[in-house]
Amino acid sequence: MKNYKHNINSEIAFIHLISKKKQTMVAALGVTVGIAIFIFMNSLMYGFEVYSVESLFKSTPHLRIYKEEHISQPLIKTSKTDLALLTNPKITKESKKLINPNLIIEALKKQPEVIGVTPNVSANVFYNNGEAQVTGRTSGVNIEEQNTMFQLEQYIVEGKYSDLKANQNGIILGVGIAEKLNVRLADNISVTTAYGVSKVMKVVALLKTGVTNTDKTLSYTNISAAQQLNKQGASFITDIYVNINDYETAKKLIPKFKQLSGYEVEDWETANASAAAANKIRKMMAMAISFSIMLVAAFGIYNILNMTIMEKLNDIAILKAIGFSGKDVIRIFVKEAIVIGLIGIAFGLVLAMLLVKVMGNMWVGGDIGFFPIRFFPKFFGLGIGFGLIVTTLAGYIPARKAAKLDPITIFRK
Repeated sequence: MKNYKHNINSEIAFIHLISKKKQTMVAALGVTVGIAIFIFMNSLMYGFEVYSVESLFKSTPHLRIYKEEHISQPLIKTSKTDLALLTNPKITKESKKLINPNLIIEALKKQPEVIGVTPNVSANVFYNNGEAQVTGRTSGVNIEEQNTMFQLEQYIVEGKYSDLKANQNGIILGVGIAEKLNVRLADNISVTTAYGVSKVMKVVALLKTGVTNTDKTLSYTNISAAQQLNKQGASFITDIYVNINDYETAKKLIPKFKQLSGYEVEDWETANASAAAANKIRKMMAMAISFSIMLVAAFGIYNILNMTIMEKLNDIAILKAIGFSGKDVIRIFVKEAIVIGLIGIAFGLVLAMLLVKVMGNMWVGGDIGFFPIRFFPKFFGLGIGFGLIVTTLAGYIPARKAAKLDPITIFRK
């Protein structure tokens, strides 16, 4: 008997759907638009978030290990006045040097969270070509390890990043620096530091990250060249860059890596406080907008299905008059709502994919390039779940209300 009633309920729901095809398609269209907008807007906002984070990590590690600079202390103090006899304390260059960096690197590589480690020697420099001069920062690196961590090969527009390893006095310049100095691949430039060291270096590659400030200031050299620019020996390392499998957990790992290395540890959010704050604001806005879209779509779907069910009050009255219970009525219209939801979800997914693809192929220009929107499977999954829940509730609530009505009251109207 149960199966018989189940079949009858399904048949009635099916007949309702095909007998009023226009009404069914309008209801399904409401679901389609709601789902498509939900997926599209979330993909758009999350795409911008991913783009901003990826731009940041083109030259910034998840964690940086370094030695805090210390001011030189007075040698002697008088007991009466407590005044220092050495009165001009300065930051010592030696204070930047990490002791036993290779041991620290080996220990870091053994940590389960770590996916990349590389030493770095930083130096503030002047790039010179004739009378043209540009201020910036050079990073002395192991170029292969640097490429593994930051995918440098993706941003090399001229030359090869690997040529740096073969040329000890080679340099990879940001395109902004090259443009200001009016130099090309294989040209020589002079690199000078505040320590009075000057080196003639050959441009082996040009780098374009798409981040204007980076492209106008950053260059890469071999570690040995950067050590010479700092007037230091082969053991001089200023920083150790670390990448982990989940950059969002970087702050939590600071105490662990601090204890492991014995030095200060800075996470990417602290190093880029303004960018991190902007990222958090974007996330909050994305959540608020996503929730608003869900509410608007849910109310739109509910209103359409509610009107659909209210227009079928006479059908409900007939069903109840011939012996169908209120629960049967609810089951019939919930089934209708689910079918409408499935149709709408299917078309909504297709429409969302088309919108994302069209926008993703749109050229914006500048540092951004193509529009930063991508396919994120989780939003398509959320769209399916959201559509099924909303359409089921949108069918159940008005159907439950209609099922309680007295059929005689309906007929009198």
